[in-house]
Amino acid sequence: QAQLVESGGGLVQAGGSLKVSCVASGSIFSIAAMGWYRQALGKQRELVATITNGGWTNYTDSVKGRFTISRDNAKNTVYLQMNSLKPEDTAVYYCNAKIRRSFVTAYVEVWGQGTLVTVSS
Repeated sequence: QAQLVESGGGLVQAGGSLKVSCVASGSIFSIAAMGWYRQALGKQRELVATITNGGWTNYTDSVKGRFTISRDNAKNTVYLQMNSLKPEDTAVYYCNAKIRRSFVTAYVEVWGQGTLVTVSS
């Protein structure tokens, strides 16, 4: 079984920066796309950014130019650098990855437990 553990959330003032990380561990043969989602209080979970194992990235429009997703395949880690943060970025940020345990098994979607990012005005 693979697990994702996020870290790096916290409280930051508007205009500030924060970097969150997510490490995959456990039974891992390979990892395809990794990504970050967020869920604000009372709202649905939404995609923030994704990155393939080849480095192709995709961002939701509201974070383009402010957030950068990256990954270290050797460390099974994905990062999200968040700059120029706004109060509306406040949410629980969840890591997501498509992982397979062996060459003969299918990719399974795995979620982390989430890390809270709070941006004060």
